[in-house]
Parts: sequence; C-alpha cells; structure tokens
Amino acid sequence: MQLEAREAAYVEFVTARQTHLRRIAYAVCGDWRRADEILRHALTRLYVAWPRQQREGTEEAFVRRLILRADGDGHRGHDARPAPEWTPLFAALQSLPAKQRRVVLLRHWLGLSAEETAEDLGMTVGAVEAHDARALAALPIATARENR
Repeated sequence: MQLEAREAAYVEFVTARQTHLRRIAYAVCGDWRRADEILRHALTRLYVAWPRQQREGTEEAFVRRLILRADGDGHRGHDARPAPEWTPLFAALQSLPAKQRRVVLLRHWLGLSAEETAEDLGMTVGAVEAHDARALAALPIATARENR
C-alpha cells in the first residue's frame, strides 16, 4: 500500500510539472529531443530519490538541478526550433555562454533568488550575480543583432 501511495504521488508530480520541466530542459539545451532525453533521465533519478525529495519538499529543485547539470557541456542541439513567439528571446538566450544562460533562466524566468540559483548551479552567490550582470548586459546586444 505504501508503495502504491508513493507511486501515485510521483505520477501526480510528473503529470503536473512535466511540461514546465521540459521547457526548462529545452531552454537550457535548445534541442527538443535532447530536452526529452535529459528530462527522462532526471525523472528516473527523481523516482529513485522520491521518498526523501518529497519529504523535504525539494522535488522540483532536484529535477531542475539534474536538468542543468545534464547539459553541463554546453551542448546546443541542431534541432533548435523555438515556438514563434519565443524566437527573439530564445535566439538571444542561446547566444549567451552556458552559465550565463542558466543564471538568466533561473533568476528571471523561474524567479529564483540569487541564493537559490547559486545552490542549483553549485556556484557562489557572487558568481551568480556576476554571470547575471554580464548576461543582462549582453542580452540587448544579442537582441539588437537578431532584429537586424
């Protein structure tokens, strides 16, 4: 019975958050197939760690960290086809170095604090703030180049 309740809670979490987490994976790597692969791996690892993560209330942060670390090589796929409304923003984000892109996604898209972002990325708060400042300074340049 306890196993059934565990699995039901896991399935409920995945059903509710899968689309959002898939978008995060895509924003990080720029390739829907790679995003699906990364998310599938992260959700498998979450299943194994589910009792502790659920008890601590850190399910989403756990998956988010796995997604961010899975694409740590900065790989950007060749199947990068953003939705039309995402195109200018997506192109600008993809022009940023991987660490800056991840910081912007966590801080400005997901609304995490500098401390939470530092924890997710395994950085110091100072490093997060420095990457954030550099990324925000570079984004108008990247957006202007895209609009030419």
